[in-house]
Amino acid sequence: MTASTPHQPAALTRRAALTGLAAGAGALAVGSTACTAAAAPTPPATASEPAPGAMRLFADPGFNFAGLLALGAAGMRASEVGEVLTAVNAINAAGLSEQTYTDTFRSWGDRLAAPPAAGRDGGTPSQTRRFRSLRAAQYYAQALFYVLGTDKPGDEEAVYRAGRKAWDTFARLCTPAAVTDRVPWGKTRLPLWFFRPDGPAERRPTVILTNGSDGQNLDMWTYGVSAALDRGWNALVYDGPGQGQLLFVEEIPFTTRWETVVSPIVDWLLRREDVDGERIAITGLSMGGNLAPRAAAFEHRLAAVVAQPGCLSPWLGFDKELRDIVTPDKAETNRIWNEEVVPELTPQLAFTVKKRFEIFDRQALRQAREGKVLTDIWTPAQVAMGLDITKVVGRIKAPTLVLDYDFEQFYPGQPRQMYDLLRTRREYVKLTKATGAQLHCSPMAPQQHCDVVFDWLADVLQR
Repeated sequence: MTASTPHQPAALTRRAALTGLAAGAGALAVGSTACTAAAAPTPPATASEPAPGAMRLFADPGFNFAGLLALGAAGMRASEVGEVLTAVNAINAAGLSEQTYTDTFRSWGDRLAAPPAAGRDGGTPSQTRRFRSLRAAQYYAQALFYVLGTDKPGDEEAVYRAGRKAWDTFARLCTPAAVTDRVPWGKTRLPLWFFRPDGPAERRPTVILTNGSDGQNLDMWTYGVSAALDRGWNALVYDGPGQGQLLFVEEIPFTTRWETVVSPIVDWLLRREDVDGERIAITGLSMGGNLAPRAAAFEHRLAAVVAQPGCLSPWLGFDKELRDIVTPDKAETNRIWNEEVVPELTPQLAFTVKKRFEIFDRQALRQAREGKVLTDIWTPAQVAMGLDITKVVGRIKAPTLVLDYDFEQFYPGQPRQMYDLLRTRREYVKLTKATGAQLHCSPMAPQQHCDVVFDWLADVLQR
C-alpha cells in the first residue's frame, strides 16, 4: 500500500469525502476494542434472522456496537446486564449523544470505583471490590471512547486515569495478585500485568494479549485473561505505543514496528521460572490482528499467533474517498483537508475524525483535546499506511489462527486475504450470526470467541 493515489480536483474530493464520512461515520472506522464504536451501517434484522441489529440498544449503529460490547462483557464479569441496560435507558431518555453517553457511563464508573461497604465476612469486601473495580473500568472505558465529542474533551486523560486506577485495583485484588512491571522500550517503559493461576509454581503456557487501537486493559480480561486462567495458563496484558498509558498520558502514538514492542516482553517472560519458554503465544484483538502478526513475522520465539480478525492494512478501514485525499504532496493534501473538508464537518463527524486520528499523531491528539479537528492529516495518515503488513505476513513461522466474523464492519475481506498469504500451519475460522457471534470482535459472544481461540491454542501448544 502506498500513498501514491492520483490527485483529484478539490471540489470533487471534498464532496466525495463528506459523502463517505456521512455514511454512518463509518468512513473513519479503524479497528479497536472499544473495538471502534464508529461502525458502518449494518443490514436490518428480520424476525427470522439474528442479524447485526437483533439487539437494538441505540438507534445509531456506532453507539449500539459500543453498548453491545459492554453488555457482552457481562459473561466474563466485566459488566452487569442490569447496570448496562439501566445506563442505556438513561442515555436514550436524555437523548443519545457523545455527551450523554460519556456522562452516564462515567457516573457509573464513579459509583462502582468507590469502595463497597464492609461485610460480615472479612473476605467479602475484597472480593466484592475486585469485580466492582473491573466493572468500573468497563464503564470508564465506555465513557473514554466518546469524551472527545463532549463539551470537555480535555477530560480525556482524567477519564483514562480513573479507568486505569479501577483496573489496577482489580489486578491487585486477584488471587494471586497480578505481577506488574514496566519493560524498557526506547526512552519509555511499557506497563504490563502478568496474571497467574492460583496454585503451585510451575512452567505454564503463556499468552501475550495484544489490544487494538482503542481498547483498554479490561477488554483483555474479557477476551483472554479469564479464559487463560480457567485453563491453568498465564496471561500477560500490556500497553504499547498508541495504547493506554503511552497514548493518554505520555502522548506516544502507534509505531509501525510492533516487533520492537513485543520482543522485550518475550525477553521478560523468558526470565520467569513459571513460564514455559517453548509455549508462548500471542493474540491480537481488533487492530491487534494487525499488530500481533507483524510482531510474529520478526519475533520467532512465539509458538502460536491468533489474529482477531486478520488485518493486513488498518488504512483500508478508512473510506476510500477519505484515503483519496491523502497524496504524496503533504502541503496540498492538508490544504484540501483544511479548506475543503473540515469546514463542512458536522459535530459528529468532527468527533469521529478526532478519535480516529489521535492514535497516530501527538499533534492530532493535543488538538482533539482542545476541541479542534487536526490540521495535519497527512502525517498521521503516513503512520496508518505504514502499518500495512501484506509483504511480511509470509515471514510468520508460528502456527496462525485467523478469525473472521459475519458482518465484519472494519476490515471486510482482509482476514481471508491474510490467511491466503500465510506460509505456515494455518487455520481460518469465521464466527457467525447463527450463534450470535457476528460483528467485529463478536461483541455479544466473548465466551464463544474465547472458546474458539483457546481450544485452538491448546491443540497447538500441547506437548
